[in-house]
Amino acid sequence: MQRIKKNKNTYGIQSRILVTLFLVILSRFGTFIPVPGVDHDAFYQSISNNPIVSFLNIFSGGGFASIGVFALGIVPYINASILIQLGTTSISSLEKLQKEEGESGRQRISQITRYIALGWAIVQSLGVSFWVRPYVFNWDIQFVLEMTLALTTGSMLVMWISEQITEKGVGNGASVLIFVNIISGLPKLLQQSSSNVKNSNLSELIILALVFLIMIVGIIFVQEGTRRIPVISARQLGKGQLETKTSYLPLRLNQGGVMPIIFASAFLVLPAYLSQLTSNPIALTIASALSPNGKNKVIYLLFYFLLILFFSYFYASLILNPSDVSKNLKKMESSIPGVRPGKATTDYLQKTLNRLTFLGALFLAFIAVVPSVIENVTNISTFKGLGATSLLILVGVAIDTSKQVQTYMISKNYESILK
Repeated sequence: MQRIKKNKNTYGIQSRILVTLFLVILSRFGTFIPVPGVDHDAFYQSISNNPIVSFLNIFSGGGFASIGVFALGIVPYINASILIQLGTTSISSLEKLQKEEGESGRQRISQITRYIALGWAIVQSLGVSFWVRPYVFNWDIQFVLEMTLALTTGSMLVMWISEQITEKGVGNGASVLIFVNIISGLPKLLQQSSSNVKNSNLSELIILALVFLIMIVGIIFVQEGTRRIPVISARQLGKGQLETKTSYLPLRLNQGGVMPIIFASAFLVLPAYLSQLTSNPIALTIASALSPNGKNKVIYLLFYFLLILFFSYFYASLILNPSDVSKNLKKMESSIPGVRPGKATTDYLQKTLNRLTFLGALFLAFIAVVPSVIENVTNISTFKGLGATSLLILVGVAIDTSKQVQTYMISKNYESILK
């Protein structure tokens, strides 16, 4: 009887894992379907060292280098999410939808995000169709329309797959797809790095191993770090049970997870991408300054550092509103020991959240930037390919997904106990 209950409880998570695997395989198939009419060999040779293509391949699993149907990957959806989330802080109507309309408001925001992603995909598809013009056998208006339609449709399918994984699978859909695309490039990366390892001396290899170990430990620390704020209820105060309180309000050290890294990386590729569509010297200078392979990496690393800080604070403000938490505590007749309900609680939570976000964002940005600095100082080229961004995404997504699976299993077991 217990075995039957256990199988019944785990069936839900098993079906979610199967759905996730099926959708991930489907997304990988679309990556290897090439857009017809392009000399793919000549194009691949010409962009092998292009930093824009190298970055976009992280999100498309190599589909951009081969101009596959899913070449744009999840990038248009990520950019649309950035725009809509920035809009919720500056446009009153979007802010009202998010905070006051409940589930219907969130669905409308999701629909607006999809429309923006569609428009962004069309713009990017047009740009790609003009960019590959030297490698097209018969470039004309018909080819531009066909390629724009193919890439836009592929991007919308990837967006649909990511939403289905989030709703019916395991983990955040966009993060899972990026995770799988990074994993798919590891065999090629190991093959390319083998020659670098053979040419490196023992001290360089030791430095490389130590830096990667410190990075992984630091990422886990940032992802798992939590400040637990004790919460007591009026019932506990009345019965004098302060010493046995077990309720806590958990505040994560890094509220946004890996999304600040993903958003910062996606934002940085925009200037370089737009520079491909123009010959303006000012735009080319800006794109060169913000390129990871530019002559002066200090500007790039500084801007990358500041963007991670900004998106960490931005995500923290979206995920947790101290004013709403204070109101909910007041409704439940609960409070934080030593802090008055109402505005005092809001100020206390806001101050604590700002401190935690600053520490988490600083640590996250530090981990993302330090490997590039070490690479420039020691000339260890094995950091190329699997940089800090990819490693942060891999570790962060793995932790978040495993925690979601554990939460789902606990909730299922709890439901069976109640029954």
